[in-house]
Amino acid sequence: MGRIRRGGYMFMWWIGDHPPRHVHVYDKNGRLVTRVNLETLQPMDIPNVERKILELIRELQEEGRL
Repeated sequence: MGRIRRGGYMFMWWIGDHPPRHVHVYDKNGRLVTRVNLETLQPMDIPNVERKILELIRELQEEGRL
């Protein structure tokens, strides 16, 4: 399992988790906000997510952390 705290969110993932490759996003209170497909950057649980979440995921991918 990996996790990174950034921008008021916790991003968590599990190696060997079911496809598609995705990250779980939790708010500062530990509640699941959504899961995001890392290949398409599409939310898996709700139709839209805050742009900030997607920007943070892109940053983490560029840094090689996701």
